[in-house]
Amino acid sequence: MKLTIERAALLRALAHVQSVVERRNTIPILSNVLLEAQDGRLGLTATDMDLTIVEQTEAAVSTPGATTAPAHTLYDIIRKLPEGAEVELSAGAEGQLSLRAGRSIFSLATLPREDFPTAGAAELPHSFELQAREAKHLIDRTRFAISTEETRYYLNGIYLHAATSGEVPVLRAVATDGHRLARFEMPLPSGAEGMPGVIVPRKTVNELRKLIDEVDGALTVSLSETRIRFAFGATILTSKLIDGTFPDYERVIPTGNDKLMEVDCKSFAEAVDRVSTISSEKSRAVKMSVTEGTVTLSATSPENGSAEEDLSISYSGPTIEIGFNSRYLLDIASQIEGEGAEFAMADASSPTLVRDVTDSSALYVLMPMRV
Repeated sequence: MKLTIERAALLRALAHVQSVVERRNTIPILSNVLLEAQDGRLGLTATDMDLTIVEQTEAAVSTPGATTAPAHTLYDIIRKLPEGAEVELSAGAEGQLSLRAGRSIFSLATLPREDFPTAGAAELPHSFELQAREAKHLIDRTRFAISTEETRYYLNGIYLHAATSGEVPVLRAVATDGHRLARFEMPLPSGAEGMPGVIVPRKTVNELRKLIDEVDGALTVSLSETRIRFAFGATILTSKLIDGTFPDYERVIPTGNDKLMEVDCKSFAEAVDRVSTISSEKSRAVKMSVTEGTVTLSATSPENGSAEEDLSISYSGPTIEIGFNSRYLLDIASQIEGEGAEFAMADASSPTLVRDVTDSSALYVLMPMRV
């Protein structure tokens, strides 16, 4: 294999694929990226056996071929080369990848291409298109609520499924860690009608979100009950799905919460952030005392003292005192793009519903804390 490629093109492709590669690997080949050169293109593939990414980039290929090289080392070398450099890669039969750029020469140990795991061509019967903008919204509005608790593995991802809202078919994304729940919905894309409900793993969600930052067009989403694939531009991301049953989240979304508080979201988030400076690192608790026209945010801790701040709100119900984890409040507030947030409360021990006043596509449920 022998080829020449611009540093910028190689760096961009390596940046995308190397983040899938785990830093610690018991299987040496999984630390490597597969490099395949042919027909004026260089293909890069990385996998952790659950998640596989393939990226194509243009290159001047003089000798077609394939090899594998250490992903993170190769990325670090290319990153440190001067801008505008031309990189020459060549691999012979002696198990080395030679890399030249200007006066720099590197020789990297390779592993045989045959050792690299190949993902069988899985049948993915359901396929639809999502605009990158929609995919970003879908991920951002829900991923902060994904559980990191490995024992309840079926909560370690976003539950993506077709549903109906009123009479309207929607594509719905839900994530929960048991303390809070985030739900986002959008009109059901053509082709998604019969799709199974699937749980997309947290790592896949995070990798996809990084990749689509630079994408303006559409993503093609293809899936079966066990795998999902996202294709856009010169990139294909394929992942196993979480094999588990997502809980019946509809049961925890309250319907009778009649104490409605409207608050300016930015002012509220800033006040919560200030007051929570006092609360203990473990509980992060902030108490909300809601009366007509005013909410008083307060926090106390034996080590740090106490803090209190008043905010003007729109509220005309009875007085209610309720406590929340300040971190969870701030996570939700950061996803509300409109000026106003609506809190629908029942009492101090029941789940509270939070919505963006101007956008009904996202809904958040927050469990209160004792304070």
